[in-house]
Amino acid sequence: MSQTITALYDDQAQAQTAMSKLVAAGFSQSSIRLTPGSSTTTTRSTGSYDHTRDEGGFWAGLKDLFMPEEDRYAYTEGLSRGGTLLTATVEDSRVPAAMDILEENGSVDLDEREATWRKEGWSGYSAASATDVSTSGTATSGMASTGTGAAAGVSSARGMGETDYIPVVEERLNVGKRMVDSGRVRVRSYAVEEAVSENVTLHDETVQVDRRVVDRAVAPGDEALFADKVIEATETREQAVVSKDARVVGEVGIRKDATQRTETISDTVRRTEVEVEDGRGTVSRTDTSGTTTGTTPRKPV
Repeated sequence: MSQTITALYDDQAQAQTAMSKLVAAGFSQSSIRLTPGSSTTTTRSTGSYDHTRDEGGFWAGLKDLFMPEEDRYAYTEGLSRGGTLLTATVEDSRVPAAMDILEENGSVDLDEREATWRKEGWSGYSAASATDVSTSGTATSGMASTGTGAAAGVSSARGMGETDYIPVVEERLNVGKRMVDSGRVRVRSYAVEEAVSENVTLHDETVQVDRRVVDRAVAPGDEALFADKVIEATETREQAVVSKDARVVGEVGIRKDATQRTETISDTVRRTEVEVEDGRGTVSRTDTSGTTTGTTPRKPV
């Protein structure tokens, strides 16, 4: 889905710079439009932009932009005072980025500017002025008569045989979807050291020299006792030997579970209704579905 955003600039060079920055940021140049204002800047002390004369064609130039009527009045006033209007159609997800670029390059704060204009005497948007604009093309010029005195018909300001139309408009609610971050889970592993102890039984062998007193006669075969003789014994002792081996004793993982949920989006939309009252007192109203209801006032007794 896409949206159309607008920004007003006092200087056309600022608007050109903003457009260049949008294109450099990846926005399509074909979706960006500049509407230059009046070459002569004027300051009005009373009243507002004359929409019936459509000076410079600004009012007509903004008819294809679906915007609130009061915004259209304000932008038209800014164009008539020499401003430049930039409009861009961008994807919903990129609207904040585009708005940042427009503001960074000197776009006008429309609320503050309207307040300044009103102090100068600008009347701005009102229901009465909107009615004047809607009916300015359908005012009648009176009854024409034939030579026989019969009424020939009503001639409109647009000329005989031409038809004026008032558009019947309705807003429709379009609900899209986008992915946003709602939280993050991170699993990290790291090494720690802790002291451990184990008991082990060790075996030691020691050599003891035993001496004993003997008193016996040397036997005939014992002459070899006078020869040198050596006996030896080795002491031994066990010593603990430490080694380590790594074992996987558990696992920690991350997985995503997808669920569906239904959310009700509530908002307000606008629509226009057309009320037609003819000279006989019959009033009919038509809504955007084309349904017409009519009432005829009761005649006084």
